[in-house]
Amino acid sequence: MVNQPVYTPHQTVIVVHPKENRKKCSVEPLRSDARFLFWKYPEYDETKLSLPLRLGVDGPPLTRKDGGHQLLVLDGTWRYAATMEEDYANIQARSLQGWVTAYPRTSKIFDDPLGGLATIEAIYAAFLILGKSTAGLLEQYFWKDEFLRLNQELIASYVDSAP
Repeated sequence: MVNQPVYTPHQTVIVVHPKENRKKCSVEPLRSDARFLFWKYPEYDETKLSLPLRLGVDGPPLTRKDGGHQLLVLDGTWRYAATMEEDYANIQARSLQGWVTAYPRTSKIFDDPLGGLATIEAIYAAFLILGKSTAGLLEQYFWKDEFLRLNQELIASYVDSAP
């Protein structure tokens, strides 16, 4: 009998593009974390979503008031981001404004959007904003220290405002 992952409606869903290099993927270490449910793009299963909000560069800012929603996060290179966002456009988007990425960008073909974050950075920021535990999220992220340094004032503002 194959062990099926247990679905819970509070899990964050991460949709990974099949062309995403798993060796370079910032969220790969989260696959064993019960807080996350992984889908392979273009998977879409409404029965596993509960009041979802999609993280994206468009939409109003994510706030603590969005805490009752399930997050859906798209993971792929910026080359595929627009197509992925179109396929999940029916899910309301929330943005993460003011955050700075530490991930070194090397594309000579595609411009990264302003405010674009590595997927693990976006998840960390969203969890912090929503008041969820960020424990272990950045532990295996190579640019963890730089990301925390670049965003220290913003991080402090959420930590200081925690209930």
